[in-house]
Amino acid sequence: MEKKYLAPSEITKAIIFSAETKANLSITRMLILGVMAGVYVGFGGFAYIVVIQTLGNVDIGLAKLLGASVFPVGLMLVVFSGSELFTGNNLMTLALMDKKITLAGMLRNWIFVYLGNFIGSIALAYIIYNSQLVTKDLLLSTLNVGLAKTSISFQTAFLRGILCNILVVLAVWSATASLDIGSRVLSIWFPIMLFVLSGFEHCIANMFFLPLAKFSGLAISWSNIWVLNLIPVSLGNIVGGAIIIPVVYYISYVLPERKSKS
Repeated sequence: MEKKYLAPSEITKAIIFSAETKANLSITRMLILGVMAGVYVGFGGFAYIVVIQTLGNVDIGLAKLLGASVFPVGLMLVVFSGSELFTGNNLMTLALMDKKITLAGMLRNWIFVYLGNFIGSIALAYIIYNSQLVTKDLLLSTLNVGLAKTSISFQTAFLRGILCNILVVLAVWSATASLDIGSRVLSIWFPIMLFVLSGFEHCIANMFFLPLAKFSGLAISWSNIWVLNLIPVSLGNIVGGAIIIPVVYYISYVLPERKSKS
């Protein structure tokens, strides 16, 4: 019978192999692929704003569900195009624990991919704003999203970041398990839809939402954007995606195999 998906132990090996490749990318490739990933996530973010602004008079839960249903396109584009997304690359710690990559190699990837994601996200926000796509109908939703994200405490942003990237890396994990594009679409869609619906915080998505809100007139400074949201959310994303999920599956699938070989 034809195999439809990878077993968990096979997924860990595939992710570790992918991390080895990522750790050895040139800085130029990391930046370029990081820029594109930032743009793709921003596309999903803008689609979310477009959908929720048309649903202001319906139930808030339904509005969030419909908005969340289009956001996953961003990660789909990242995965299918082979772009580099910081939050997904948090899974590289699995290869670090397995001693397949060095800490320096992993941090090199994280730093330049994060920078590329930021450049791509803010560039898209600038282009969308100057393309006059933030119409009067969209303006209120754009400002409200930015205001909501900069009005939460450091702890709240941090904890929501943890929850978010647990789901994001599980989406990457599930996509790795899938052996056909239809399965990959579904395996990405459900976890990403869930994190958006739940109100969790994703640092790369916020690199688009917050600059777009600032360009559109929200009274926040660049330091506000970083201190009130991006820093705590990024730290939370690292805990959820680089510590919790990789450690669990390293202990469950990689460590037993290493012990059996020793």
